[in-house]
Amino acid sequence: MDESGETQGEEGQEDGGQDGCRCTTVHVLDIGHCTATSSCRYRDEQDIRDLAIHIIGDAPPPNWLRIENANLIPKVVTLLIPGLTNELLCLPPISTSPLVNPNVPIPIPLPSKPGSTTGVPFIASTFSHACPTRAPGDQSRMHSILNSFFTIPLSTTEKTKRDAMTKIVLSAERQHRGGPSQYLLTLEQMIENDYPIPSYMADVFQKPEGWLETPEEPKDMVRDPNQERKIYAIDCEMCITEDGKELTRISMIDFESGKVVYDQLVKPTKPITDYLTRWSGITAEALAHVTTTLADVQQHIMPLSPLLHRYRVIFHHPRGRPLKPGLAWLTKKWCGREIQMRGEGGHDPEEDARACGDLLKKKIENGPGFGEFKTDYESIFERMGAVVDHGNPTVMHGAKATSSIGCKDDDEVLKGVLEALPSHDFVFGRFMGLANLLGWITPKSTDGPPPPVPAPSPEQLAATVDTLNTQLKALHAALPSRTALIIFTGHSDPRRMAALNGRKNAFESAIRSGKLTDELAPEERWSAADVRDLEASVEITKRGLLFLGVKP
Repeated sequence: MDESGETQGEEGQEDGGQDGCRCTTVHVLDIGHCTATSSCRYRDEQDIRDLAIHIIGDAPPPNWLRIENANLIPKVVTLLIPGLTNELLCLPPISTSPLVNPNVPIPIPLPSKPGSTTGVPFIASTFSHACPTRAPGDQSRMHSILNSFFTIPLSTTEKTKRDAMTKIVLSAERQHRGGPSQYLLTLEQMIENDYPIPSYMADVFQKPEGWLETPEEPKDMVRDPNQERKIYAIDCEMCITEDGKELTRISMIDFESGKVVYDQLVKPTKPITDYLTRWSGITAEALAHVTTTLADVQQHIMPLSPLLHRYRVIFHHPRGRPLKPGLAWLTKKWCGREIQMRGEGGHDPEEDARACGDLLKKKIENGPGFGEFKTDYESIFERMGAVVDHGNPTVMHGAKATSSIGCKDDDEVLKGVLEALPSHDFVFGRFMGLANLLGWITPKSTDGPPPPVPAPSPEQLAATVDTLNTQLKALHAALPSRTALIIFTGHSDPRRMAALNGRKNAFESAIRSGKLTDELAPEERWSAADVRDLEASVEITKRGLLFLGVKP
């Protein structure tokens, strides 16, 4: 699939296998002295990642693509653009028929539909074929596209080195057990985990409204090394107001004694739009006569905690970073008891705070290595690259990147990719404008299926597609010669899958709370037909497209 849109090659025969008819069509890229041969079946995010690492890094060649003289490709730019659907690109729809092989590469461009105002000319003029892809997941859900792309398996040599170092560290920890202070967050860890930074630790500080901070510990303060600071476990419950999340209850537990030292319901400053009762346990009745405000709470707890103690995330998710484990899972795994079992009644902040304290005690008793999972994977950025993404990628998939650039919109993503390109061999960027317009990116529903998002008008869609096309043209024009450009869509429309999973979760929650199936309305029940509908929707959602090319 070359930059001119022309494909050289010969078609091989199709043979049957355990997946049915498999395409063995061979495509040849001949760009200068760089030649690549591709056998295109559907690809997943790991295939795309391995291709990028092979070109730039030290990974072995992928088994689905042969590249000759790959050293002549100096840079790789990989773009994730959800929302680029088959329909939008005027390509045949995804087939769900068992008689049709969905993995055959799709020639582009095809003739536009009569009267069509959509289509991305850049895609049609730059790539000759679209390779079908399939996102990770199981029968009922799609797994994280980003996590699959950004994590790579450790080599045998790296695992051996890691295991040897782990034995040395654990041995040292058993001999020198420290107190809670060894788990204090550093400034770098606070930034990485998106914690608010106190004014005395920040280079630039703008005081938010209602901000109150504990004072800095005097640098000349003499502390008994055998005396630990006073420690409290704190848990807060929140609700949604017109201004976003606000505090509705706070509980504090003394770490040493386990006694409750403070437990208070709190009245938000703005009208509540969602009590989040399913998680917070807060209801309108509970707050009806509450007059305590956030400012009151701040004044109450300041005397209890004169210094700011910052504890890092000291337990790992079993699948490694950037994923973070839930408190209920941690408590069951490491403390052997279950919490948050009140169903629709929500969480008990006192119970949660006590669990936090008990987990810290376990950590102190067993050493820093306790509760950590030594996965056989590492971030792709351990080896190379920059990430440019919406939000704050530093706290997630960009934590290990040489450069991690957070953006507010696609214009900033384009600017960030172009700024990162001169100093990096590998750059990842994500354009989200199209997916946002289509309603693919929605906040997590608090109860049941996510709310429907109105479809954009043809004029809105055409304008957004035109903007994306302009951005891609500008990026491509700025790429150095022989730069590999990889564009993948990740998945198809996830809304049907999300709606069905919302219904399924609401049904399971109702059953856990003690309700019988007969007590539920017909639309609240979950049947075998719904299971089949969900599985079919998940399979369609997992399908995406991949475009490969090298700039002449």
